[in-house]
Amino acid sequence: MLRHFKVIIEPETEGGYSVHVPVLPGCASQGETIEEAIANIKEAIELYLWSLKDDNLPIPESDVEVELREVEVSI
Repeated sequence: MLRHFKVIIEPETEGGYSVHVPVLPGCASQGETIEEAIANIKEAIELYLWSLKDDNLPIPESDVEVELREVEVSI
């Protein structure tokens, strides 16, 4: 069965990219390139889902909408 998950990719100040899956808390990875980061997060997602399955926990819906917004704060 194929599932689709939205991921957030962010450049790191030291170089490379970090990536995480909002609907899967704690599921994150990184890579030197965007392609590597995506490959690594795919593996992390698979391991995360297998862990949920092994613990008889439900797999979260993969089609949850993610919204990116900018907020203004005073410093």
